[in-house]
Amino acid sequence: MLEQNLGARPAYPVQPFKDKAFALEFLALMIRARVLEERLIKMSRSGDGFFWIGGPGEEAFNIALGLQVQKGLGPEHDFLHLHYRNNGVVLAMGEPMVSFVRQMRSVSTDPFSGGRNFVSHIAKKEWNVMPVTSTIETQFSVAPGSARVQMKLRRANKPAGITVVVGGDAGTAEGDFATALVWASRPNDELPLLMIVTNNQFGISTPANSQHGEKSIADRAKAFRIATNVVDGNSPERIWNAVRDAMDHVRTSGKPFLLEVQVSRLNGHSSSSGAARITSELCPVTEFQKKLVKLGWLTEEKIKALWDAAVLEGTQALETARAEFAPLAETVQDHTFADGVRGGLPGKDF
Repeated sequence: MLEQNLGARPAYPVQPFKDKAFALEFLALMIRARVLEERLIKMSRSGDGFFWIGGPGEEAFNIALGLQVQKGLGPEHDFLHLHYRNNGVVLAMGEPMVSFVRQMRSVSTDPFSGGRNFVSHIAKKEWNVMPVTSTIETQFSVAPGSARVQMKLRRANKPAGITVVVGGDAGTAEGDFATALVWASRPNDELPLLMIVTNNQFGISTPANSQHGEKSIADRAKAFRIATNVVDGNSPERIWNAVRDAMDHVRTSGKPFLLEVQVSRLNGHSSSSGAARITSELCPVTEFQKKLVKLGWLTEEKIKALWDAAVLEGTQALETARAEFAPLAETVQDHTFADGVRGGLPGKDF
C-alpha cells in the first residue's frame, strides 16, 4: 500500500507514474473513491441516507492531494480546509470507506460528526482536517488562521507545515475567496497557504462561461503577486506534479500559491438534481485504466478484481452501518464547543 511518513513529506519515486506498483496502487485508490461515491448515491436513493453531494470525476486530484499531505496533529503538520467533494483526499490519507458510509447513514459511530452532519462533511482532528461546512467558500476566510500560526512558527525557526484550502469555481464569487487572497499576500506577512480551486465549469446548474469574465480563475491571484498554475485534473500524472510543485513552492518560500484544477462533474451537483450520470464528461478513472492497459501493466482481469474488491468494501461498510444506531438525543450538543463544556461556560449546563 502507498503509505505516508508522519511528520515528514511522503517519500515516493521521483517519477511515480513510471513505477508500475505506484501507478496500480494509485488506480486502486481512484476506484475506491469512485465506488464510495456510487455507494453513497445509491444510499440516498434507497432511504439509507437523506442527501448526497460528492466528487465523482475528481478522483485523480483528490488522491494526488491526499497522498502528498504531511498528515498529523498540530501546526507542524499540514492543515486541510476541504469542501464536500473531497472524500477521496481523506480516503487516500488512510480513512476506511465505512467512515463515510456511517456519516451518510447518520449513525452515532460516524467518526466525523457523530451522525449529526451531512454526508461528505468530514472532520478529523488527529490529521488536521478541519470540519467541512455547507456554507460555500467560508473555508477560504478561515484557512488564513492556521496558515498564520504556521508563518509565525517558521519565523521562530520551528517546524511547521503548510495550510491547504480547497473550494469550487462557483464559490470564488464569494467574498471569502477574496479575503484569502488579501490575507495570504500582505507584504512582509505572506502566508504558507496553498489555495486550490477545482473548476468543473458549473455552479449547481449555472455554467461558468456565463459568470466569469476572466480567462482563468487563477488569473485573479496575479494582482496579489501570488504564484499560480492551471492544470488538467483528469490526468493523474499532471495533477500529481502540479500538487507537488505547488506544495514545494509554499513549503520552501513560505508564500501562497493558487492552483486551479480543471475537473469533470460526472453525477451532477447533488442528489437534489438527481445525481444522474453525465456521459459527455471525461472519466479520469476510465482514462487511466486505458493508459495502464496500453502500457501492459493492467489486464481486464485485474481491472475486474480492483472494482470487485472496492465494491465488496462498500457493501460490507453499508452492512456494518445498517446494524448501528442513530445518536441519542442527549448527545445533541456534544462537540459543539472546543473544551467540551455545554453552554460555553464552565459549570453551566444549559
